[in-house]
Order: sequence, then C-alpha cells, then structure tokens
Amino acid sequence: MDVRLTAEQRQLRDAAARLASALGPGSVLDLDDADRIARLEKAVETTGWRTLRSDGASGVEVALVVEEFGRGLVDVPLLGPVLADDISRHVAGEWGSATVAVESEAVDARGMRQALCLEGDQVLAGDVGSLTVCADLTRRSAELPGPLRPIGTLSTEAVARRQALALVATTADLLGTARGAHELACDYAKIREQYGSPIGSYQAVAHPLAEGLALIEGSVSVLRHAAWAVDELPVAEALRAARIAKLYCARAARTVCETAVQVHGGIGNTWECLAHLHLRRALTSTDLFPVRLEEIDCGLS
Repeated sequence: MDVRLTAEQRQLRDAAARLASALGPGSVLDLDDADRIARLEKAVETTGWRTLRSDGASGVEVALVVEEFGRGLVDVPLLGPVLADDISRHVAGEWGSATVAVESEAVDARGMRQALCLEGDQVLAGDVGSLTVCADLTRRSAELPGPLRPIGTLSTEAVARRQALALVATTADLLGTARGAHELACDYAKIREQYGSPIGSYQAVAHPLAEGLALIEGSVSVLRHAAWAVDELPVAEALRAARIAKLYCARAARTVCETAVQVHGGIGNTWECLAHLHLRRALTSTDLFPVRLEEIDCGLS
C-alpha cells in the first residue's frame, strides 16, 4: 500500500476543503441561513461529488471528500447520496436525488426524494417523507412513509463491499468533525487569556490538545488503510479493516470533541459555541452503521 496521495487526490481534497471553509456554517446561527444553504447546495450539486462511485472514484477519494465536509460541518447531503450512488450503480433505473435508509429512516435526507437500502442481498427503494428532528443539526433524517419496494439484488461480495464503504465513509466523517473540533479548540486557546497569558500556554489545556492531535494522526492512518482496502483487498479483509477503523476513530472523535467543549470552558456549554455541533455530528456518525468490538478478532485499548 502506498499511503501517499496522488496529485489528483490532493486536488480533490483541497477543492472539498475550500468549499467547506467558504460555505460551511461559521456559527450556529448560520444553520438557519437559507441563502447560504442554497449556495452550498448548488456548489455541491455542480461538483458531482454525490456520484463519486459512479464516476469511478476509489474508497480513498470518497473518504477525502467526506472528511473535509465533516471538518467544515457542511450541512447539505453528501454522505447519504454517495452511499446511495454506490448501491444504485448495480441496479437498473434512474436514482438521482437518492440517499440511503437505515432502519426505516432516510439519513442525510434534506432535499432527497428517494432512499435506498440493503436487506440481505436485496436492494430496496422508497420515497422520502418529511424531515425529522435529530441530534445532528447539520444533517437531517426523514421518515419513509410507505413500504419499501425491491428493485434488484447484489452478490454476497458486493454487499460486503458496500458495507465496508459505508463504514469507511462514516469513519471519514468522524475524522473530519474531530479535526474541525480540534482546530476550533486550538484557535480559542490561542486568543482566550487567563492570568495574563493565553490558556493554551498552560499544561492543563495544552496536554489534552496534544493528545487530541495524536488521536487524529492515528485516525488518519487507520482510515487511510481502510479506505484503500475497500477496493484493493479481499472483501473479508476490507470489511475487517473498516470495522477496526470505525471503532478506533469513533473513540478518538468523541474524546477530541469533548475536549474541545472543555477547552472552551463555560462558553463551550452554550448553544452559540460550535463545539457542540461537532460533538453531535461525531455521536451521530458513530451510531450510523455501528460496530461492536466483538465483530473483530483483536482487542483495541
């Protein structure tokens, strides 16, 4: 495995990062800015990133875009449509504006009209209903008002590959939101002063931030391997790598996001502080396609 990104992959990552930084929410109030959301939606639609897999993108390239969107708390659908696109390319029909459904609920569903899901080797589709209130304020779920209808079947290997990609994509989102929370905390630690010095100069703040950076670097390594494995390793090994990455990054992201709240002190527990948006997104991505330690054959400390 060559861990280095190609020139094209670096350009893709940088383009996603620029879009997320320019149009992602800069405050909690921005979540209700309809004009910003419309411009963001148009930009994402123009890029064609929701059909990355149909366009031949690898698991690494999907992970790069999802990670940057997680870092910037991008609040229009990407994760759900990318996973739906990965399923729909194996069945007949037009499935634009589709997202994925998990346990009879469409995820990442703002503006989506249809939802796809796997039940065993069967691909099922249904209409997306009204949006629901959920913990993650940057991604909306929706009801599936009617019964799901079968539209095709996948081979056993294809089903496992789809599961590995779903785990990798949610893991990339976990890494991204952890990176965003860490950047937010570091920026605050540089400007917030106590006793005449920035709080980042004190060990009680600096050490948890340093630990968070170490967790992020470890997450990058384990995710990059799992994303590469989606297309390059035998399916059983790819699935195992994705499960390990999800477990490791879920624990790391929660620690980093909770540290970001603590570094902000009292303001970190207010609605106006962005830190809770990162924590909410991390917890939601952890519960999306969850992994239990018993599903892998080695322990993680």
